[in-house]
Amino acid sequence: MDQNAHHIALEAIKKKLLGKKLTYKEVYNLMDEISKNKMSDVLTTYFVASSFKEGFSNDELYYLTKSMVETGKKIHFSGIVADKHSTGGVAGTRTTMIVVPIIAAAGFKIPKLSSRAITSPAGTADCMETLAPVTFTVEKVKDIVDSVGGCVVWNGAMGIAPADDIIIRVEEPLSFESFDKVIVSIMAKKIAVSTNHLVLDIPVGSTMKIRHFADAEKVGKKFEMIAKKFNIKLSIDINQTSEPAARGIGPILEARDVLYVLEQDVSRPMQLESKALRLAGRLLNLCFSDTDKQKSGEEEAKKILKDGTALKKFKEIIKAQGGNSHIHSSKIKLATFKEHIKSQKKGKVTQVNNYNINSLAKILGAPHDKRAGIYLLKRIDEVVDKNEDVAIFYSSDKYRLKEALVTYINLGIYTLEQ
Repeated sequence: MDQNAHHIALEAIKKKLLGKKLTYKEVYNLMDEISKNKMSDVLTTYFVASSFKEGFSNDELYYLTKSMVETGKKIHFSGIVADKHSTGGVAGTRTTMIVVPIIAAAGFKIPKLSSRAITSPAGTADCMETLAPVTFTVEKVKDIVDSVGGCVVWNGAMGIAPADDIIIRVEEPLSFESFDKVIVSIMAKKIAVSTNHLVLDIPVGSTMKIRHFADAEKVGKKFEMIAKKFNIKLSIDINQTSEPAARGIGPILEARDVLYVLEQDVSRPMQLESKALRLAGRLLNLCFSDTDKQKSGEEEAKKILKDGTALKKFKEIIKAQGGNSHIHSSKIKLATFKEHIKSQKKGKVTQVNNYNINSLAKILGAPHDKRAGIYLLKRIDEVVDKNEDVAIFYSSDKYRLKEALVTYINLGIYTLEQ
């Protein structure tokens, strides 16, 4: 072990704990030591904790992003490379798996590296994994994108921004992420795969990761600052979110909702469709602005979804990733044990508690039990009768199902008003 590098990294943690600013050399050394697993989890946790309260300066954010990219592997793509990311926190809103095939079908590269669940019952990688493998080498990801235009793969095993994966691992038990860390984490992975056109979805709401518009604006400004330094064209979509855009919560249930939208099934979740189209439209507008095509992004996105081109492209991506391209929403196999949840009273739904949805879905076994989760039967503003079904709980373990039912008595999902 290079004692000097280790010493610089330790001193940097102490300095940050005292609230002082770090230099690029200090940040680089720290990321290098973390990425090579030379820092114990305890020391890495000290570093993570050091930034929770005060956050980082703009220079430090830039240094962190740059050094996370530099200490890991990169994938080089030429030309227009698109990407979409959500700051998340909202369950059952799987827009990525709809946006990726739309963008790829429009002729733009979209190498989508997704995470597994951090604070929610399913990450995009967990959902995609119910349809196709998601763990690949950097070389294989390049092949997939070069052949079909896009992918939805897990970012953890590729050695891209490796320090970030270790930092996420120490954060996970607390289900806690600082906004600054989220910004660095997202941008480092985009830069490492040559992204130069990015749409960012920032949901805001009382049970989202970001609760206030003022915070969303601040976070947006920091994203803009980093995007500018790395020459990335960025479009930010800050939106009020009070409930999941779809009905399924948990890997397989969310994947089924995605298929409903791509197949244009009559029972598809319309809010998920319109959100995906809005984000795909914004991203296409960014991409078109660098071509001689004078097209409307949202019109193009709509056309690609409605005429089945997006579904065809999604199946190509599934096949390229080694999954079964003959998949259909009707063939999705759900968990063995299920229970219909009935309303105790009559009323109109005024609120949906996202935290409680997350907690209950985790008790049911999501994301590790891919078939576990919740299917929501009611939305805000809908009227519920007494004893009417409001949700269905699924689990592959009957004891987990029992525990979730007991917990549900204290942790409701819906707020009803007479």
